[in-house]
Amino acid sequence: FTLFMPRIATIGFFDGVHCGHRFLFAQLNELACERGLKPLIFTFDCHPREILTGVAPAMLTTSMERQQLLMLHAEVRVLSFADVQHLTAEQFMRYLQEQEDVEVLLMGYDHHFGSDQLKSFSEYENLARNIGLCVERANECLVDGLPVSSTRIRKLLSRGNIQEVNRLLGYEYSLSGIVEHGNGIGNQIGFPTANIHIDVAKHLPASGVYTANTQIDGIIYSVLVNIGHNPTVGNKQLSVEAHIVGYRGDLYGHQLSIHFKDFVRPEQKFASLTDLQQQIEKDMQMLL
Repeated sequence: FTLFMPRIATIGFFDGVHCGHRFLFAQLNELACERGLKPLIFTFDCHPREILTGVAPAMLTTSMERQQLLMLHAEVRVLSFADVQHLTAEQFMRYLQEQEDVEVLLMGYDHHFGSDQLKSFSEYENLARNIGLCVERANECLVDGLPVSSTRIRKLLSRGNIQEVNRLLGYEYSLSGIVEHGNGIGNQIGFPTANIHIDVAKHLPASGVYTANTQIDGIIYSVLVNIGHNPTVGNKQLSVEAHIVGYRGDLYGHQLSIHFKDFVRPEQKFASLTDLQQQIEKDMQMLL
């Protein structure tokens, strides 16, 4: 025997699952407790702009990262945006009500949905009332007087402002990927690096040098990360190289996740490998 519980839901793409999103989920869970409803988060399989315009923004989180973060807050349902994009706001509400047993829909402060492109919250309220659904509007999340958004965080990331990115995310921004073979220059100058193959959809921080950390076999290591084209050695391709302080194992073919802490300096072209080596020794002081 399973006790049936009607649901309260919220919907969005939620890239980054940042502190603004978590502020919304806290309201979702609070209302769920107050009204005896089961909380549910609806997200999409791809960014809506990918379907609507053919071009999606670079992602703060991969699909898997996003779902794992969302699952910390409530049950998650992934919808195909292509399947629902043609539904009007009323049709979508009826879908939630009839197919997903949603009684209450909590809308993000500035969220809109439906192919009929309703402009005001009162229009959603009126439609919902006509079909017996309750629509609530979430409170807005402001940090430093400005709304927290994935777009705001992407702009900060493009400037290398990693501390501000981490503050708005509520956790350290990370990149993950398989370690590949590089050009071996790091080994030559005494600073071996792991070259990480990053998902092309993921938003890279601005080119430059960063402090970070990583966990390997349960041990946390400090990391110096270089993102860029290594102008001293004339690389054509953008690379993400991590010097893991004190680690001597073989990581080729293994998955590595690095968590960013601070920006050290922009990428530079040095006159020689010796000059590069001396600069890296100075950069390493930032890890102490």
